[in-house]
Amino acid sequence: MEDLSKLKRSILRRKLKNYFFLTLSFLTAVYGLVWLFWILFDVSLNGIKHINLSLFLEDPAPPGVEGGGLRHAFIGHTIITGLAVLMGVPVGVGAGIFFTEYGSNSRFIQFLRNITDSMVSLPSIIIGTVVYAIMVKPVGHFFGLSGSVALALLMLPVISVTTAQILKLVPKELKEAAYALGAYKWQVIKDVVLVAARRGILTGIILGVARIAGETAPLLFTSFNNNFTTFNIFEPMASLTVTIFIYVTGPYEDWHNKAWAASFILTVGTLLLFILVKILGRQKT
Repeated sequence: MEDLSKLKRSILRRKLKNYFFLTLSFLTAVYGLVWLFWILFDVSLNGIKHINLSLFLEDPAPPGVEGGGLRHAFIGHTIITGLAVLMGVPVGVGAGIFFTEYGSNSRFIQFLRNITDSMVSLPSIIIGTVVYAIMVKPVGHFFGLSGSVALALLMLPVISVTTAQILKLVPKELKEAAYALGAYKWQVIKDVVLVAARRGILTGIILGVARIAGETAPLLFTSFNNNFTTFNIFEPMASLTVTIFIYVTGPYEDWHNKAWAASFILTVGTLLLFILVKILGRQKT
């Protein structure tokens, strides 16, 4: 009887601990979701009402004068981000393939892999200062291409790490079957491994784009800003994030309204990218 009572008390203690930590986890999740939805609600409430066609089709008005739009920022942000994707995606995917398929038994490659893993959480302002020292300072002025390089360096480790992890999930039997048919290693990678892992690689690419879509700090040190629309990547170029920063800290109410509208557009765009990642992740390869 005494052993039975001890067993019951032990089971009761375990249940109480289980309920306590479940309740604690639930409360922390609710706490985080409350702030998340509050931010989304606040940005949506203040941003939607200031969205109009002139926001996309007109350049900004002179400081203190109402009207105008953010065409220069939308075009600049698209150019800078697009060039960053063109530079970062091939290198990131190639690095992930190299880490998994060619450097799995090399200590030096594993060291490079660890460096890449640590760069995922590297503060973006450090990347901005490095690109500023390498590209901007020697030239003597800010320019859009340097901003694209900074963003590409930010998305590169995300894509390479994700690609490497996805390629590890490809069954070895698929590779062995291809080798048995006489395929070379590069053919196995191109026609078997990448085909099997294409959805996961695409997910990593979208995550990398979402990582850089809302960055401000590296662009302050590289592309900086421009009050006019420009397509020249060797001149200072505006971006949505830097424009939001400047408008929020400005003294004009019209600037604040446009900053709310741009923030809403950036938030919705980034949210849609993460939703797309979730949808791709749930589908079968």
